[in-house]
Amino acid sequence: MEINRALQAAMQQQQQPAVPRPIHRRTYIPRDRITTHHRLYADYFAQPRFGDNLFHRRFRMRRELFLRIVGALERRYLYFRTREYAVGRPGHTPIQKCTAAIRQLAYGGTTDMFDEFLHIGETTARECMEFFCQSIREIFKDTYLRKPTPQDCQDLMAMHGSQHGFPGMLGSIDCMHWEWKNCPSAWKGLFTTGFKSKHPTIVLEAVADYRLWIWHAYFGVAGSNNDINVLQSSPLFNDQELSVGPAVSFDANGNQHNMGYYLADGIYPMWAVFMKTVRCATEDKKKYFARQETARNDVERAFGVLQSRWAILRGPSRLWDMETIVDVMYACIIMHNMIVEDEGLALIEWVDDDGVGPSHGVATSSARMGVPQEGLDRVRAFSDMRQRQAHIRLQNDIIEELWLRRGGR
Repeated sequence: MEINRALQAAMQQQQQPAVPRPIHRRTYIPRDRITTHHRLYADYFAQPRFGDNLFHRRFRMRRELFLRIVGALERRYLYFRTREYAVGRPGHTPIQKCTAAIRQLAYGGTTDMFDEFLHIGETTARECMEFFCQSIREIFKDTYLRKPTPQDCQDLMAMHGSQHGFPGMLGSIDCMHWEWKNCPSAWKGLFTTGFKSKHPTIVLEAVADYRLWIWHAYFGVAGSNNDINVLQSSPLFNDQELSVGPAVSFDANGNQHNMGYYLADGIYPMWAVFMKTVRCATEDKKKYFARQETARNDVERAFGVLQSRWAILRGPSRLWDMETIVDVMYACIIMHNMIVEDEGLALIEWVDDDGVGPSHGVATSSARMGVPQEGLDRVRAFSDMRQRQAHIRLQNDIIEELWLRRGGR
């Protein structure tokens, strides 16, 4: 009897209805992609309701350059072409996808910030930005993030000799930190330093010229490193150490130097490829040489314009994947250089039309690509670049050269 009662109780419990659980389904939001595309095209491209100034303000570039980027992405990648979904509805157009990516980079807002205007959901907008940055880097890096050629080195020295008065100057070098909000907890100690920021950061090393063109960008080093640590792992001088970089020379104070140099702040080492200011100068010629601080602001201005143009770099990064963050940084730098080329003066226009002599920074011997060396030649090239005495001689020659140009004695 007791066994039968237990079986009956168990059967009654099984017959009782289970506790109802809420079923969470994905919310379907109807989005009219075709109408949105026509409105976007009519507002900015066909017979634009908003003029060129507003287009440049919202897209950070001229209309012709934006359409050039859209066309390059559409020709090369299937993702940026108009396709139909499995249910037969048309997808987003290339202009919609590129606009969603540009707006996120330019304004630094959330991924669904422009859903009301572009009718692109949060996930799709994030995907558009990731593919856009990766594609920009793959297509345009060889053109807009390349190493300077021998002719570029000559033009850079001529431009900086004319604008700043420093013979042999190739540009300015410095580092910038970008905060990483969603840095994994296990990595926070590696990416955090108390000097620059109390939050995890990633370091960008860059070389910029007078036009704010960024010739060198090295991004991805943990924020706990300082500028010297970044320099040790940077590929900036790899070609020069292997004697395969551009071989240039210039005259300063009657002496010939066979390496161009970059203006740097006080933390950088005393190498022959860096030109630092003189601290606590007492002589008039050294005080006049302190204008190096003003000329070195080229790279600081480049950082400022880069962050102002692409607001996503100004605030903490909310991305999770390190590779995506690197793609975003390089894509912003590449488009920055594209805008400089599209809107700024050509590099050759900065050369003095009256003929710049050797004292103004033009190479006295034609620049050429060096021959790869082995053994002792590589060791010699490595040591020559790091000679402290060579740095001191170069600095003294530049001080005398600037003072002579000013008319001092």
